Amino acid sequence: MALPVVLAGTFMVVLDFFIVNVALPSMQSGLGASNTAVEWVVAGYALTSAVFVITAGRLGDRFGRRRMFSLGLALFTLASAGCGAAGTPFELVLGRLLQGAGAALLTPNVLSIIGVLYAGPDRVRALSVYGTVMGLAAVGGQLIGGALIAVDPAGLGWRSCFLINLPIGIAALALAPRVIPESRQSGAPGLDKRGTLLATAALTAVVLPLLEGRQHGWPAWTWLSLAAAPVLLAGFVAQQRRLTRRGGSPLIDMALFRDRAFSAGLVTQLCFWAGQASFFVVLALYLQSGRGLHPLPAGLVFTILAAAYVAASMRAPALSARYGRTVIAVGALVLACGHALLLGAVADIGVGGTLLALVPGLLLVGAGMGLVLAPLASTILQSLEPERAGAASGMLTTMQNIGNAVGVAVTGVIFFGALHSGYAIAFELAVGQLAVLLVGVAVLTRLLPGRRAA
Repeated sequence: MALPVVLAGTFMVVLDFFIVNVALPSMQSGLGASNTAVEWVVAGYALTSAVFVITAGRLGDRFGRRRMFSLGLALFTLASAGCGAAGTPFELVLGRLLQGAGAALLTPNVLSIIGVLYAGPDRVRALSVYGTVMGLAAVGGQLIGGALIAVDPAGLGWRSCFLINLPIGIAALALAPRVIPESRQSGAPGLDKRGTLLATAALTAVVLPLLEGRQHGWPAWTWLSLAAAPVLLAGFVAQQRRLTRRGGSPLIDMALFRDRAFSAGLVTQLCFWAGQASFFVVLALYLQSGRGLHPLPAGLVFTILAAAYVAASMRAPALSARYGRTVIAVGALVLACGHALLLGAVADIGVGGTLLALVPGLLLVGAGMGLVLAPLASTILQSLEPERAGAASGMLTTMQNIGNAVGVAVTGVIFFGALHSGYAIAFELAVGQLAVLLVGVAVLTRLLPGRRAA
């Protein structure tokens, strides 16, 4: 019973990242929000998740993984209620930032709990189910969001996309102490406050100007912030190494980077996820704001992608066991081909024409996602010892959230920057950039652990 409960938390966290996509136009019109505020609704959630997730893994190791999981779940549920009650764009973005903090407390402790409770083939299966649940929440979020807005329960509109979390969160909170055994690491290290501050500053220095720069005409502070980011990152690395030499407890276990396969896995995770949230955002805006579809029909378009994802993800674990990292490489290339087909289709039909032209591209995108997502986490984490679960899973989840935040920011610059030429041109440029990124992901997979190592 432990696995369904922790995966309920995972489902909520990922669902809420993607469910907002089909609700963005409704939120924007209902609250009078700017395009930048729309980006913050998505990227802000990922930003706070990325900032706090490593520290959250450390807290779980020290104070109890079930305790931190439950605390994160409670904060996430309360923040969802705040988002549902938001009356201004600022209140909504603030609620999303708090949701991200709750997600950060919850997510790494899910992976740690799985790593501690399961071993051998059971651990591989549990991690594969974890990846599948994440993918289902991602591709199903748009349909669920569109259905909720169409049904409009109690006249809540887009707010129901957040309030749906309340019964799920309350049920999981009630079951957690009954079915999840508590676990912690004996002699777990303390918190690295200075490292957390430096990491937060470095990430904010990248994301903030990318989100705000276009709206304000790229003033000098945006370029200064971007220039400061690598300096802050170098300072963070130096501080982590210095703390390690002194026998302290750095935020990141620098010894993990001696494993080339794990380091490559972090970069692969970062690049892959940089293309996921950003794609769903631009596709939702193209369908609704560009083509004028209502949320439910737009959500139904996503079911084409979802069906292909489910079919591919069901086969991916067995294929990965047989062919190893090659499955991830093929999945990334299939996903890139899907983006290329979408680019060609939209170049042909613009914001009119039949939606059937999008079907081949959407099928390949869903299939590619399924082939990558289900085996990616298990491939990267496979060779790590269980006692390093907290540090490694925290770093892996951080890369996922950084990828989401930076991906939305970078693709947003391309998409909204080209919007004056129309939604079709903006969408074409965005998916073209994503296709190139995924080819890079396919190349990076050659550095992941091979089938024999796994």
